[in-house]
Amino acid sequence: MAARLRVGIVGGGIIGCASAFELARRGADVTVFDSRSPGGGATQASAGILAPYIEGHHGGPLLELGVRGLAIYDDFVKRVREAAATPFEYRRSGTIEIPEHQERAEVLKAIAEGPVGNAGEMEWLDASRLQAAEPAIRPAEFGGLLCRAHAHVAVMPFVSALVHAADRHGAAFRTGVSVSGISLESGRCLVETDGGPHAFDRIVLSAGSWSSLLDPLDEIRGAIKPIRGQLVVLAWTGQRLHHVLWGTACYIVPWEDGTLLVGATSEDVGFDERPTVEGVTGLLAAAAGLLRDVGRATFEGARVGLRPASRDGLPFIRPSALDSRVFYATGHFRNGVLLAPLTADLVANYLLEGQQDPAFQNGA
Repeated sequence: MAARLRVGIVGGGIIGCASAFELARRGADVTVFDSRSPGGGATQASAGILAPYIEGHHGGPLLELGVRGLAIYDDFVKRVREAAATPFEYRRSGTIEIPEHQERAEVLKAIAEGPVGNAGEMEWLDASRLQAAEPAIRPAEFGGLLCRAHAHVAVMPFVSALVHAADRHGAAFRTGVSVSGISLESGRCLVETDGGPHAFDRIVLSAGSWSSLLDPLDEIRGAIKPIRGQLVVLAWTGQRLHHVLWGTACYIVPWEDGTLLVGATSEDVGFDERPTVEGVTGLLAAAAGLLRDVGRATFEGARVGLRPASRDGLPFIRPSALDSRVFYATGHFRNGVLLAPLTADLVANYLLEGQQDPAFQNGA
């Protein structure tokens, strides 16, 4: 019997956990390393919106990746739920984008009537239909763009389910372990940790904003920088929201338990992970501009994550051009949760079957 491929995954966010699950269920011997608990970095500050047609209204590689990612989400969620009993919320509730002025409204109307809109099940709602769809919002003068295809997932329960599912397939998670570097030798790849080196056949580098600092080949060194995203958590007692709402200055995600997630800032402040008064108050003001009764909600807290941003906004999902034993799965910026199943699939397809993919051409 052939020995199982030993894969070391550096980074235990949503990308690393999804890749661990997919690789382990296909028979690889997987170990995940992270100095924090799974999902403890940028992932824990994600609202879990799965909305490729908002992030990529005008087409291009990012939209193509997002559409591919959303298309396989249902099946991926089904596999995770079959492997782990950990519950998590996942709903295709749709999104409504609400413009703040007539010019933006005309742009959204054109999108709804164009090829991207038709592909994404989009529909323009005039002001009266928008109010009927979401009675809790402030009266909207221009209407809104409904996209029925969009979804959302409760991120941290989803990460817990991924960890349990990967564990059931034999994956190991070494959390609280600092990785100081990655070494490539003739017969093995070493993950250097504060507890000593660990040897593998292949490495998946999915350490988010820290990925370029750990790149053993310097192929992406300096190509990814952290962008701080702050998100506010509210306990909502107002009229139920049925869709994710997307405005000019914020988005609002309603969970079944009555929680609202309001996000998110986008701040180039280096590796500073502290929430700020300006960030929190700005998000609350933006939410109040969309919903009538935000002032009555209970403030539950703020979350902060450093999102890994590449120069062109596209993630690095590909094997190294210098040493195919290293696979980059990083730089997802705001789309890590959306692209996690697709990234995991591409990682496993390449490492276990040698499959190339057009997505490997993306990334700066």
